[in-house]
Amino acid sequence: MEAQCDGAARSWKKVCVVGAGMAGLTAARELRREGHAVTVMEQRGDVGGQWLYDPRTDEADPLGAAAAPVKVHSSMYASVRLLSPREGMGVSDFQFLPRHGVAGRDPRRFPGHREVYCYLKDFCDAFGLMDVVRLNTKVVRVAMAQPPPLPPSEMRWLVRSVRVEPDSGEEVAAEEEEEVFDAVVVANGHYSQPRLPTIQGMMEWRRRQLHSHSYRVPDTFRDEVVVLVGCGDSGMDIALDLCGVAKAVYLTAKSMEQAMTPAMSKMLANHADLHLHPQIDCLCEDGTVVFADGTSVVADAIIYCTGYTYSFPFLDTGGAVTVKDNRVSPLFKHTFPPALAPSLAFVGIQRKLFVPWFFEAQGKWIARVLSGRSALPPPDEMLRAVEAYCLAKEAAGVPAKYTHDIGGFNPNETYEFVAKYGDLPPREQWKRELITAIVRDMNDDRENFRDLDNDSESVREGVQRWLCLSDAPHQDVPELLRLIICMVDDGACLVSYLR
Repeated sequence: MEAQCDGAARSWKKVCVVGAGMAGLTAARELRREGHAVTVMEQRGDVGGQWLYDPRTDEADPLGAAAAPVKVHSSMYASVRLLSPREGMGVSDFQFLPRHGVAGRDPRRFPGHREVYCYLKDFCDAFGLMDVVRLNTKVVRVAMAQPPPLPPSEMRWLVRSVRVEPDSGEEVAAEEEEEVFDAVVVANGHYSQPRLPTIQGMMEWRRRQLHSHSYRVPDTFRDEVVVLVGCGDSGMDIALDLCGVAKAVYLTAKSMEQAMTPAMSKMLANHADLHLHPQIDCLCEDGTVVFADGTSVVADAIIYCTGYTYSFPFLDTGGAVTVKDNRVSPLFKHTFPPALAPSLAFVGIQRKLFVPWFFEAQGKWIARVLSGRSALPPPDEMLRAVEAYCLAKEAAGVPAKYTHDIGGFNPNETYEFVAKYGDLPPREQWKRELITAIVRDMNDDRENFRDLDNDSESVREGVQRWLCLSDAPHQDVPELLRLIICMVDDGACLVSYLR
């Protein structure tokens, strides 16, 4: 565990959380539990962040090439289903359980995006979070209230916000509001601001170009030839979404060797209108797309599935926090900027991990540091740790843009963080086994892995114990009550509440 300061007097802070998505809501609950006065500012008309589906797109800027921020926050397309099983999601005491027989709910192991939104709404209701969320409130500037240098314990933050029209996102013609907070937690997400490649002829290509941020449904591409740049998660999902609707779909990859997995081979075999090519060499004004191997195709549209960049257009740290090569730095454990800690913190910077379980641990850590129950190392020590971490990544051949992809390169880093800073029960072994099996299935059959039924016996037993939580009246019980689940010989669950 990290250094504890339980003997010290606690300090309750006035904290602003920027964003009411999964990261912001989870952190807000932990901050409130610790006794802090919390205000969550959310620019949209409801909570949910990316999981609040928005059929609108940035029609005037479908590439997302304009200066940040984008007009439409959500990048969710209509057909999205989770890549992670619901058993691996949910916070420790509010699991993402299926709601069978409830209208509008999706009880599948890998549900659609609306089910995650419904879970987050349930989470808010269970813990009274809507009381502290200001909807239709866009944060336009966060800056230190007093000029540095100041000791971290005396730092304050001036948060400037403006009301926006529900649904449209347009700012209301009114004065901006300013409020001073003891601390700010940045949780605005990182799947909104498109990252675009540099391709010869890209600006001269006159046909339709868009980033996957602006993709919603396949119908608008009916009978067209579509080229997808990138064959990561969104590239493969959108390609499958377009098959049978578009005339032809061309996926492109930087490395054909890495892209030609068993899953890709099956996708190509199952869909005659789907093709895989090396990356684009150049684009021609007449609509021709020339690939690196010299082959070409005349296309109607290009969709760039090239990921997103971290963007904090509202945040002014005087250069203490920067984004370069898609690395947010310096951040101690991807959370605290050493020079501004603990009054400024980030939740949700890490990628490819278990959410919101990880956010829960991160929120607990931030809340305890702010109250004085846990202590951070001195700023210079944190800075040295950040520098050593980045050097180790570089030595391992990990590009700077993947600095925060901790789940993709070292999954154990996730478990180590939660164990050291989160004070949460360890991840159950059956859940780890389930995730390992799903990754294997996904690499073998991308199109059908979500609907397979091949759990091991230990996973089946774990799932049955987990499903017994559904037999409880509901999870939104007073926090003074502890839910105890135990197994009896016949496998039935005993559920009892103890004060």
